[in-house]
Amino acid sequence: MKILITGAHFTPAQAVIEELQKEPDIKITYLGRKYTQEGDKSLSVESQILPKLGVKFIPVIAGRLQRSFTIYTIPSLFKVPLGALQSFYILLKDRPDVVLSFGGYVSVPVVISAWLLSIPIITHEQTLVSGLANTINSWFADKVAVSFPNHEARQNSKQVLTGNPIRREVLEPGGFGDEEIKKIAQLSDNGKLPLLLVTGGNQGSHVINLGVLGVLRELIDVACVVHQTGDSKFKDYDNLKEMQKTLKKPERYLVRKWLEAEEMGVILEGTDLVISRAGANTLLELAFLGIPALVIPIPYLHKNEQMVNAKYFEKLGLVRVLLQKELNPENLLSSVKDMLKNLPKLKEEAKEAGKVVVPDAAKRLALETILLANEDTPT
Repeated sequence: MKILITGAHFTPAQAVIEELQKEPDIKITYLGRKYTQEGDKSLSVESQILPKLGVKFIPVIAGRLQRSFTIYTIPSLFKVPLGALQSFYILLKDRPDVVLSFGGYVSVPVVISAWLLSIPIITHEQTLVSGLANTINSWFADKVAVSFPNHEARQNSKQVLTGNPIRREVLEPGGFGDEEIKKIAQLSDNGKLPLLLVTGGNQGSHVINLGVLGVLRELIDVACVVHQTGDSKFKDYDNLKEMQKTLKKPERYLVRKWLEAEEMGVILEGTDLVISRAGANTLLELAFLGIPALVIPIPYLHKNEQMVNAKYFEKLGLVRVLLQKELNPENLLSSVKDMLKNLPKLKEEAKEAGKVVVPDAAKRLALETILLANEDTPT
């Protein structure tokens, strides 16, 4: 069986890929972004990780409809027909048995091409509201897998509740971390300092990185900090790495461009508090583990989806929300200190959020994908 996977939400995709690879005779190809974003030549995480997993990765030319005019607007529009032609050619040549989409603008030409070629399609929605790409994809998909029972879309014959896939390394951390990771985890335990994880997801968050840069000296006075910066044209990793050299206690700070799944599993196992965006993937992993978080939702997404996520998980007791317009080093530091003071209570509240997690979501989505492919196979 040949399964073609596409999309920009790589964390759940990786979880499903690992589940599909347990089955014999399944060949997986991934169509995705070569770079993290337009105007930035930093390689995407998926383009670097997938070959290590034995998955063929094909970069796709993709353009997106921008909500404001920038220097990338016109070039992006020209990429739309190029991406459509490229996707159609790849699918025509490869003829997969099914296409599994994880949203993002890169997935749209792939999904439409699959529909034109009568290849069955399943698209997965991670968040509580559908983004623009997934809204378009759902028109062409045979199945729409959702993560929450109270998703905004009305129940219909296409929709199936699978939950949001969580990486195996987070569900069952195997203790595989390099010496730096082991050292800072041990330092946190021995010194009885809380372990603070800062992450903006695989792409990182420039605004969060800037906030941390402004108060890093104060942060390491109250916590050991692991910081995933992402890799971008802003050179946040380089700037923070340089600042680390000037710290009185540099051993309390570990900065990486990204963390492999196994490394993230080990770190989360010992994490007390997280600073992050409000992506559904991140929040569901934290809900499963019962780790409280300070979240800064991205304010400009379609239907304000990250704020919807943040408010939902705030009601469940998992997160506290700091608006991006109010984010500055001083507010960031005071919010972290306040949460650390109330950490035992916050951890108890965070445990309750685990009730919305579907632990076997990766298995469910893998099964739905295989079933859809088999439905279309002649007997």
